[in-house]
Amino acid sequence: MKEELAIVNLNSLSRSQIQEEPFPHVVLTDFLRPEFAGNINRDFPEIKSGGSYPLQVLKYGKAFEQLIGELQSPALKAAIAGKFKIDLDDRSTLITVRGLAKERDGQIHTDTKSKFVTMLLYLNPAWEAPGGRLRILRSENNLDDYVVEIPPTFGTCVLFKVTENCWHGHKSFSGMRRVLQLNYVRDEAAMNWSLRRHRISARVKSMLQGFSNH
Repeated sequence: MKEELAIVNLNSLSRSQIQEEPFPHVVLTDFLRPEFAGNINRDFPEIKSGGSYPLQVLKYGKAFEQLIGELQSPALKAAIAGKFKIDLDDRSTLITVRGLAKERDGQIHTDTKSKFVTMLLYLNPAWEAPGGRLRILRSENNLDDYVVEIPPTFGTCVLFKVTENCWHGHKSFSGMRRVLQLNYVRDEAAMNWSLRRHRISARVKSMLQGFSNH
């Protein structure tokens, strides 16, 4: 029986075409159904500092919880595996969330080798700023040498296969920039290591935020 997803639009993924250059990726502008935008943004976790936070340290509402459930669904995992023609059956799922960007964010980088596929899912109602727009890059040393620039508006999703040359980044932006990152990782050990690292980072940020409020 085919699994039905209310928020995630699987048809958007199924009708998309993989772009092979400079590395396998796909950009979807309607990955989430727009009628859920208000509730998801209402129920988005309150994040007061920059950086990535694992779900385990965040509090959020029902609509955001429903989105997370759909992103972890076997139906979506199978659709992504089919699109990129890779086996994800035994791969663990890691989700982290960002709510704020800082000026230093967006520097050119690739994802770690423990990850197989990365999803960047944007949840911002609108985007007018020139900075903060993800760029898929041809090289590691030129932010202006890109194949596509993607504004982080609600329902826009970027999926890419993690390769040695999966360079990406964005121009500086400081302020609210809501993005959810999902990774299919090598195994439970890799996922647990990432979770520990993010938890420690989250505790440090929370402490620093507490000091700044005094």
